[in-house]
Amino acid sequence: MRTDIEIAREASLRPIVEIAETLGLGADDLHLYGKHIAKVPLGILERLRDRPDGKLILVTAMTPTKFGEGKTTTTIGLTQAMAHLGLRTLCAIREPSLGPCMGVKGGAAGGGYSQVLPMEEINLHFTGDLHAVSTTHNLLAAVVDNHLHHRGTPEINPRQVVWKRVMDMNDRSLRSTLVGLEGRGVNGVMREDGFEITAASEIMAIWGLSHDLAELKRRMAAIIVGYDSLGKPVRAGDIGVEGAMAALMKNAVHPNLVQTLEGVPALVHGGPFANIAHGCNTLAATKLARKLGDYIVTEAGFGADLGAEKFFHIKCRIGGMAPAAVVLVVTRRALALHGIANVRKHVENLGRFGIPVVISVNRFLDDEPSELQEILAACQDFGVPAAITDYRESGGAGGLGLAEQVVAACAEPSQLTPLYPLEMPIEDKVRCLAERLYGAAEVDFSPEAEREIKQITNLGFDNLPVCVAKTQNSLSDNPKLTGAPTGFRLSVSGARVSAGAGFVVIYTGQVMTMPGLPRRPAALDIDVDDQGTISGLF
Repeated sequence: MRTDIEIAREASLRPIVEIAETLGLGADDLHLYGKHIAKVPLGILERLRDRPDGKLILVTAMTPTKFGEGKTTTTIGLTQAMAHLGLRTLCAIREPSLGPCMGVKGGAAGGGYSQVLPMEEINLHFTGDLHAVSTTHNLLAAVVDNHLHHRGTPEINPRQVVWKRVMDMNDRSLRSTLVGLEGRGVNGVMREDGFEITAASEIMAIWGLSHDLAELKRRMAAIIVGYDSLGKPVRAGDIGVEGAMAALMKNAVHPNLVQTLEGVPALVHGGPFANIAHGCNTLAATKLARKLGDYIVTEAGFGADLGAEKFFHIKCRIGGMAPAAVVLVVTRRALALHGIANVRKHVENLGRFGIPVVISVNRFLDDEPSELQEILAACQDFGVPAAITDYRESGGAGGLGLAEQVVAACAEPSQLTPLYPLEMPIEDKVRCLAERLYGAAEVDFSPEAEREIKQITNLGFDNLPVCVAKTQNSLSDNPKLTGAPTGFRLSVSGARVSAGAGFVVIYTGQVMTMPGLPRRPAALDIDVDDQGTISGLF
């Protein structure tokens, strides 16, 4: 099997100016990053405001294996397939994080003949957006510690600082640290600290849920960095750093325009994880895409219990949007681990939201055709359209049948129906998701979680949606509990308000906001020769 990077290198890329022209954009509308990458200024949305919005299609998946089931490949392949049908289509997806790229999953720009290009640049530093998020986040951390050192006003209790540091890499050794050591105060106030991965940063979430730079700045000012001795929250705006933070993000707010291997436009922007954040590309890029195309294919991370749920309850609520159809990706290897009951559960869950569902049985190269036909028949028994796709090996042509089914689904009447109202108490929102989506019998809140939820409620943030941080390997909070478990008890270990992003994070089980590397990380196989040619990135 040819690797993704080999296929990408042989592709003939069109100048990004030509790709933009297919969307009605001129060279003067772009901020060029070389010949094949550009940023599209958000100001263009004002010019396009009278255009009707294109139909939004969400790609999600059954509970995955540790290698992922090909949601991004399906998203890109479906976009290309719809272009084959003569439809004005583009995709809007997330940017890869260096953590998974150097860890276990490799790149996140699709695969085979359904990739976004240039693959190497997108998977590595791209336009520097994620670095801007890291730097902005850590600027706030540095100013908070400086505020503590100089005993600034308002007072921050050193034992109540809740703003950690981040880096765009998996590094378990940094989960818990001590800062301000030695120097008799010269090195700052000694306190406990730690690192999260950039994809879990509240700056990442705020960036993903802001319409423009002005809103981004307002949301960053609302970030709670700690509490004073009386328990009153201290925000980034209280210490006056939001202006500098916004300055660091001024270029990152603009969506990145690239192309698929078949020359179809793609917006790649934002990158929160779905197991520890809300798992969607930026709201700004999605809104722009809907003005530029008639059909827009996007994705939400991991299984539908994570990414799709957060897409509906958080992104759609904040953005005032709803998808016209949902594609559920199913694979033979995930079925071998979780069984067909897992697919049934995800179909039932998605049906609760009132959006038509179509199943994509994603073919891998070593899958037997007879096995795929059996899977297809089982999926069709759920009463939803289904098709076998081979987007990795055949590009857009590998799933024309699915594309036709999706177009038909988009024409069906639908009404996005959230599972809980915002005025519902936080504990009840968690129980709603646990019992109705995950299959839990009950939710156990730790004493610490109960205290934190009570504090969040007393501060007036109980009317926000919840963002559950949970393992992606199970519908439950136990990664070893495969299939479609029922009767289990979901354990809530903590809660934190992301006041800037506009949701309450609920921590379950043993989920980590700083992942670790596997025994043999992908980084050990990545190299570059004297001519700058990269190998091992896939």
